[in-house]
Amino acid sequence: MPDKERSERAKDADEIVVAVCGDVMTGRGIDQILPHPCHPRIHEDYVASALDYVELAEEANGPIARPAAFSYIWGDALAEFDRVRADARIVNLETSVTRSEDYEAKGINYRMSPENAPCLVAAHVDCCVLANNHVLDWGRAGLEETLATLGANKLKSVGAGRNLEEAAAPAILDVAGKGRILVFGFGSATSGIPRDWRATDRQSGVNLLADLSDRTVADIAERVRRVKRPGDVVVASIHWGGNWGYEISREESRFAHGLIDQAAVDIVHGHSSHHAKAIEVYRSKPILYGCGDFLNDYEGIRGHEEFRDDLALLYVVTLKMSTGELVRLEATPFRIRKFRLERASGEDATWLRDTLDREGARLGTGMTLGDGDRLRLRWA
Repeated sequence: MPDKERSERAKDADEIVVAVCGDVMTGRGIDQILPHPCHPRIHEDYVASALDYVELAEEANGPIARPAAFSYIWGDALAEFDRVRADARIVNLETSVTRSEDYEAKGINYRMSPENAPCLVAAHVDCCVLANNHVLDWGRAGLEETLATLGANKLKSVGAGRNLEEAAAPAILDVAGKGRILVFGFGSATSGIPRDWRATDRQSGVNLLADLSDRTVADIAERVRRVKRPGDVVVASIHWGGNWGYEISREESRFAHGLIDQAAVDIVHGHSSHHAKAIEVYRSKPILYGCGDFLNDYEGIRGHEEFRDDLALLYVVTLKMSTGELVRLEATPFRIRKFRLERASGEDATWLRDTLDREGARLGTGMTLGDGDRLRLRWA
């Protein structure tokens, strides 16, 4: 074997590639176009049927053929997943997977039929994070069915469970020939998760953070210490903050730094904002404060257009296995159209680059636009 080829293979063996996405909202309108939808009745002031969201999308962008194949919603993202050859694919699944009618009177309720769960399998998702403000939209019976359905489809989940121990336990992803990725899921009340959704020793629910204090960091550090082995990569996936706006609070920044300093976290995977937020690299570890929506049913809904929630990013994080240090971070832009991911135009990719460049400047990061209109992170 030539020396160059040998050195390239050695380098690859010491690298692990993790693909992360923001909110995957396959309920409501998206559920209605898939082969086995739930009853469309919903309990919102805005509309009474999930089919109304399909009509809004069709008014905006044209007819959507129904029923759509399970792979339809991923569109061009499927080829990109294959291209990057990630060792793990992690999404925040922001919907309940259930036919439960026990809805929470909270204004918006997301659910996807359990029979439509193969749409997640179609994208070869490895881990669904459930620590968010929609996973119990249809009650604890809905959560139980969500957990059972994901398990039946051989999809690992994290951040919610039948009790606190299960909700707080990491998903362990074994990467052949490399090692393990430990994914911990956390929810913050700042994202709108009701306090009474907290999992306890006797009650199912979300792994809800008490706060973003040093004490909470110390508790997480102890939990990581019990599971982590040398060479493991640790991902902290956190649902926090509001839906709109680029602000990153001092409390969030301090908490993320604490997870890296004290809890041996290698990637902070933040979500809740409907649009992408700034990225920071702290001690050679990436902090994605807000990944934005990856799939939603918001087409045709007016308001907040300046944030471009129709644009989505697939983040591909490459780390050194030996040190956990960031090697590179690439993000592929997509546009959500007809409830399907299509590659973003050059103009849209430029808009995303400029936005993340502007927001990242105060954190010492920026974005460049490369081949295929993909974004690449630069940092000091």
